[in-house]
Amino acid sequence: MKHKPFQDNSTVSALNERSQQIFQHIVESYCETGGPVGSKTLSQRLDNALSPATIRNVMADLEALGLLYAPHTSAGRLPTDTGLRFFVHGLLERGDLLGKEETQLRHLAQERGLSFNQVLEEAVQSLSALSKCAGLVFSPKVDTPLQHIEFVRISKDQALVVLVTERGLIENRIIEIAPTLPDAALTIASNYLTEKLAGETLSTVKRVIVQEIHSFQQELDSLSASVVASGLGVISGKSAQGGTLIVKGQSHLLNDESMRGDMDQLRRLFEMLEEREAIVDLVDAAIQGDGIQIFIGAKNKKFDLSGSSLIIAPYKGDGGNVIGAIGVIGPSHLHYGRIIPMVDYTSRLISKIIGSHHTMR
Repeated sequence: MKHKPFQDNSTVSALNERSQQIFQHIVESYCETGGPVGSKTLSQRLDNALSPATIRNVMADLEALGLLYAPHTSAGRLPTDTGLRFFVHGLLERGDLLGKEETQLRHLAQERGLSFNQVLEEAVQSLSALSKCAGLVFSPKVDTPLQHIEFVRISKDQALVVLVTERGLIENRIIEIAPTLPDAALTIASNYLTEKLAGETLSTVKRVIVQEIHSFQQELDSLSASVVASGLGVISGKSAQGGTLIVKGQSHLLNDESMRGDMDQLRRLFEMLEEREAIVDLVDAAIQGDGIQIFIGAKNKKFDLSGSSLIIAPYKGDGGNVIGAIGVIGPSHLHYGRIIPMVDYTSRLISKIIGSHHTMR
């Protein structure tokens, strides 16, 4: 892992080269093992062969600065959340993706015929598998005018509502239909809604629904009218949720020994992943930010990430505007140098896929 000097601020500027070297070794060891590092182990690793006593003195100074702490009296030291933030934003230089990682992510760009949400699901599943963390992706409500609406029967009592936006993005929703409903009624309903809603954004659909409920009974036969009513209802209900949040790979958190050792922390993290609003608020902060965002520990205003870290990056639509974000959440001893470029690459790949429209049409 390559390094660069600490950022110039009042805390880290107090560290000399030896203190920085010891500190970075402690953090790197923690990111590899999740456990504390003792002075004896460090003295064997350091090139300048400092004595354990000298290293203990430096570790005490780092602890006084709030960068390290001792989990037990006789144990080595671990980085605090503050220490991890200083390391990630000051010492860490991002590496490159491994060839096999890039290959596994690149297959997303080769998929054909996937809807927008299917692309996101594939991306977050791959990212979770590679990082061994829980992956999450958020796609805010895209207020793009609709171009086409179609009803496609998928079983005798279900139909797929296919929404195509003017950007070429596709969303699919399922509705219940009567088993005796003829296919002609679906065609009539498709044509009717496309004519009425083409050019309307999802945010205005609710207003259109109120108007249409009073008029379509007179313009359509009863069977087609019932399909239109169902279609308008599912469009309105889904769009009111404000976007799509997908979380994959929570089981990876159970496989991490450090997290299994603190079941309260693990429980809090799982509860947080289930609380949609808390996650969406934090992801929204990433969307508003510039580039990849890294949240470490409990000092976040949004919610408590104690013992955990979130690495997330925005992705853009074909117009160059940020429309969502993708990332991973896991224990604070993440391999930041490897996972940060992984998240960054995935977000840029999604932006490229959306821009090309290859998978959206």
